[in-house]
Amino acid sequence: MKGNIQVQLLILFFLTGGLLHSEARSQSGFDRNAFYNAMSGKSLESINDQLEVLKNSDVSGKQAFEGALMAKKAALLSKPNEKLKSFKAGAGNLEKAISADQENTEYRFLRLMIQEHAPKIVHYNGDKDKDGKFIRDNYSKLSDEMKKIVKNYSKNSKILKPEDLN
Repeated sequence: MKGNIQVQLLILFFLTGGLLHSEARSQSGFDRNAFYNAMSGKSLESINDQLEVLKNSDVSGKQAFEGALMAKKAALLSKPNEKLKSFKAGAGNLEKAISADQENTEYRFLRLMIQEHAPKIVHYNGDKDKDGKFIRDNYSKLSDEMKKIVKNYSKNSKILKPEDLN
């Protein structure tokens, strides 16, 4: 009987812990895979949805994620002045986040993604090689989720190659 109660308490403990973990994730609302799907897509609605998620989120790195989305959004807007305004604001936020945490590999990855696709006229491409090297050097320290995202991106990147990531 005593062993049975201990087993029940143990099960209750794990179930409650799982619920708390799940609740904490939903409170932040941020889903890294959904974010990177929006970043790799061509849907303005998807970008706006992710910006709204971030607006209501307490995720660490919020400024970097919002900056990357705003810079990506610029490519999907139709009016030149809106494009430039969105791009400048996004790149500015991303740069502020990198300045505050220069050793963050994911922020460097976000900047690389933006710089590889930024139009030459905005002159936002000066860190591609440096960021590529930083990402390669720190790839092994990334979470499995981020490794998968970076590896997937590298299949179409001019700076990162899948064979360079291990």
